[in-house]
Amino acid sequence: MPKQFACEVVMPEGAQPRAAILRTKEYHPPLGSRDGVRLDFNENTFACSPKVLEVLGRISRADLTKYPEREPVEKIVATHLNLDASQVLITNGVDEAIHVLCQTFLDAGDEFLLPVPTYSMYEVYGSSTEAKIVFVQAEQDFSFPLEALLKKITPATKLIAIANPNSPTGRAVSHKLILKVIERAPQAIVLVDEAYFHFYGQSVLDLIETAPNLVVTRTFSKAYGLAGLRLGMLAAHEKQIHWMRRVISPYSVNGLALACLPAALEDEAYLEWYVTEVLQGRELFTATLQRLGIPHWPSEANFILTKIGPKHKEFAAAMRRHNVLVRDRSNDPGCEGCVRITIGTLEHMALGVKALEKSLAEIKWSPDEG
Repeated sequence: MPKQFACEVVMPEGAQPRAAILRTKEYHPPLGSRDGVRLDFNENTFACSPKVLEVLGRISRADLTKYPEREPVEKIVATHLNLDASQVLITNGVDEAIHVLCQTFLDAGDEFLLPVPTYSMYEVYGSSTEAKIVFVQAEQDFSFPLEALLKKITPATKLIAIANPNSPTGRAVSHKLILKVIERAPQAIVLVDEAYFHFYGQSVLDLIETAPNLVVTRTFSKAYGLAGLRLGMLAAHEKQIHWMRRVISPYSVNGLALACLPAALEDEAYLEWYVTEVLQGRELFTATLQRLGIPHWPSEANFILTKIGPKHKEFAAAMRRHNVLVRDRSNDPGCEGCVRITIGTLEHMALGVKALEKSLAEIKWSPDEG
């Protein structure tokens, strides 16, 4: 038989992405089943308002044939927040809001100031532009590094991101300190991400009219329980919203999400119930951490950052075996050995406490390891 030879085919490389894309930090969502008590992603651990399900049940096949219109719902959101409709832009989750901000305001030679540790998508979307990201490490206790941040502000600073409360630490920044940043950097957009506002209760939305360089984002994924619908929003001075509308896709928010949002906003009783459950759950879980000697940081959000130490991976795996999911944050700057635990309903936190006690015993953890 004739001898078979393998023929190597060299394919042309084809089009290459921009240099900024080549250096963009990738985000890899954790893979695998999320069956169990979800104390890992800071979601609503229970359910959305029943009024949202009623809306979904009324949606017809014909409704799905129409392109979505965000403007009528933006008017409802604006009224809910005591803003003008010209100051509100609904987005496909806060992730799209961050992306739109970066694409609108960051150019070559600009600087993006980013206190860390913080939400990872700021860096992801910032690094996809031609701007330079300037990191500012938080204080040792994860409090806001105001003085260090102010020293980093230059004429090239065009965007500053402040998550308030911050993830993964749960630490908050006062209205007074945020105002100092806004006043020190009039040439820059100051993003205040209020994703966890409902568990903190303080906002800078009142500054929208007087601070044209302020942008506030909110999400409907956390307290409202609509993470699967991907709903967020931007609030800013009218002139800034005008420029961001040029960047955002006109149909990026789907029709089902837009149909459900008014019902979620209307059901204030449900929102109040869930937030109360979380705040009580946070108090319960904090007391448990203190009793067990687990180092942790005070939180104003629906999660608590704990310091497990060298056994952080073993701990997360043990919790999963006990049907409770938690999030290892050891790769975040300054968070070596840390695990973030979402706070949900009292029922879910009771399950979390049982899993916590069993997991620590299994891995033979002691307080001196934290």
